[in-house]
Amino acid sequence: MGMVSSLWRFAALLLPLFALLGGYVWWRAGSAFALSRRARVGLAVLLASGLACSLASRELDISQHALAQWLGAYGAAVVIGVLLSALLLLPTELVRGLLRVAKPIAPERRAFLAQVASGSAIALGGGAAAYGTVFGRRDYTVETVAIALEKLPRTLDGLTIVQLSDLHVGTFIGERELAAALSLVRDAKPDLVVLTGDLIDHDPAYAPMLGRFARSLSTLTRFGTFAVPGNHDYYGGANAVIEQLERGGAQVLRDRHVRIGDAGGQLVLAGVDDIASIHYGRKGPRPTLAFDGAPDELARVLLSHNPKTFASLRQFADLTLSGHTHGGQISLFVNPAELLLEHGRIRGHYASEGAQLYVNRGFGTAGPPTRVGSPPEVTRLVLTRA
Repeated sequence: MGMVSSLWRFAALLLPLFALLGGYVWWRAGSAFALSRRARVGLAVLLASGLACSLASRELDISQHALAQWLGAYGAAVVIGVLLSALLLLPTELVRGLLRVAKPIAPERRAFLAQVASGSAIALGGGAAAYGTVFGRRDYTVETVAIALEKLPRTLDGLTIVQLSDLHVGTFIGERELAAALSLVRDAKPDLVVLTGDLIDHDPAYAPMLGRFARSLSTLTRFGTFAVPGNHDYYGGANAVIEQLERGGAQVLRDRHVRIGDAGGQLVLAGVDDIASIHYGRKGPRPTLAFDGAPDELARVLLSHNPKTFASLRQFADLTLSGHTHGGQISLFVNPAELLLEHGRIRGHYASEGAQLYVNRGFGTAGPPTRVGSPPEVTRLVLTRA
């Protein structure tokens, strides 16, 4: 019930914004494409139904998975199309202003250029949203990254860690998408697999599906599958997520560590709880506890869902693996995450004060099932001796 009420609180905030932006796009589209009165009414219905379908898809349970996917995809294409179109239309207002003072240009020519500018903005915004919803969210990419660690033993030189993050198993990530993920992981030939949080979206009914996926992953690895929870796992029900992961053979590293390797050479793999856990009766990430008893001479790899924690955790680990940001998820010309997240660690490889961080773009989606300019990612990290 908490997730449902929070959804509708979000809807109450979204509705005025969508009405404003949707009305703006509707007005400009009518002029740019010379729409008839009937076409304008049809466009208004399309915009309103898109928002309604987007919200309704979140209310349907696992038994209505297929319907929820269709409604959500349609709604996302419309809602994100409106958002992107509105953002792209704003610069055209400057073009209109310049055309008004461009006296050598005939009025008919000015009107035509203004129409072209508006029409192009709407076509690009709507087209990008449609592509991102139909194709972009399944444009899976495997990123292979070499990471040099000074303390890595020779016996583990070339160790391959495959990272999956932000699966968001639920309405838009089901058996079809997980089968694609499994195939990509198999091809990456991992020594171990790590899952860095937000493994379900918001409905704990999908946790058994996640557990089955974890079991399949574990058959592909030499050292096993390891996971930490993310904020969405707490929203949806961390106990259900952890129970199903462990049933599937994954080890959940909440403020604890394991050793990877054998007597010939080892590294420490640790995980910390998510920041959001403090709202659910836990204490947030506790790196001191996570590494308690871990030898200082061993290389240390840390799983932490939110890269915001890197500044406070980098003193404890040589390499931190995170997700959470989705790489921005929707990044057309400008990446909003780079503007909104003050820590600036959005996607890819970072180094600071002798420690390294890799931020995975995530495999699923949060909110609208749309990806533009930030394709879903499976990361293949190959550890080497520095």
